[in-house]
Amino acid sequence: MTGIATASPAAAIPQTSGEQIASTGDPAYIRIINFDFFYGASQALFDISMDIPERQVTAFIGPSGCGKSTLLRSINRMNDLIDGAHHRGDIQVGGKSIYDPLLEVTSLRKRIGMVFQKSNPFPKSIFENVVYGLRVAGVSDRRTLEAACEEALRGAALWDEVKDRLDQSALGLSGGQQQRLCIARAIAIRPEVILMDEPCSALDPIATGRIEELILELKKTYTVVIVTHNMQQAARVSDRTAFFYLGRLIEYDKTLTIFTNPSVKQTEDYITGRFG
Repeated sequence: MTGIATASPAAAIPQTSGEQIASTGDPAYIRIINFDFFYGASQALFDISMDIPERQVTAFIGPSGCGKSTLLRSINRMNDLIDGAHHRGDIQVGGKSIYDPLLEVTSLRKRIGMVFQKSNPFPKSIFENVVYGLRVAGVSDRRTLEAACEEALRGAALWDEVKDRLDQSALGLSGGQQQRLCIARAIAIRPEVILMDEPCSALDPIATGRIEELILELKKTYTVVIVTHNMQQAARVSDRTAFFYLGRLIEYDKTLTIFTNPSVKQTEDYITGRFG
């Protein structure tokens, strides 16, 4: 998904105030401030301002092309890799701007792990997949790596299934196991935030259930932001839900409020399936 918004009459889109940050009352760990994003000349995000609380799950929902994945990938500056991409405004994590010129992007991405829509294990052993980030960071002590591997696999609810075959190829795992392996790889470097871009879209219902259970465990330690098209999934796993449409933040509130008593009719129309 590119997240590129298409042109639409401004009057048809509820406007959010750039001066007032959408918040749900809890202290912010991620703060998005008057954020615009462009792919070349095409504007994908318009004046997004919102606070994302620590150690909770925040879901981004909305139809395809509404900008939710674009915003997610902006939080760890993955969009920097796209030619012509640029932004206005700011994103702060832990009180510090991710665009600080003194900040190394590699250090930012150690703090903010990413799990993609399609599991992407490396063609290496299960063990080497999990400790890859630690090796890149210069960790070579075998005992340290083994301890980190076990801790991460336990954290991803995968240890009991793979502990006797850590030297085997990760490509031999099932789809659901591969996705949990990617989560283990993300948490092995002990990030502060985990971003998930539709992590269950390619999985069967049983594997999806395992990932959702895992997300609920992960929020005890990490701040989790998830993009999902699945309304039921957002309702099950998230504490806060943000609804996006045509690159704008339409409504952001506690998940229960969004799904039972939204304040914007456009939100109600989307979650009840009238469009999208």
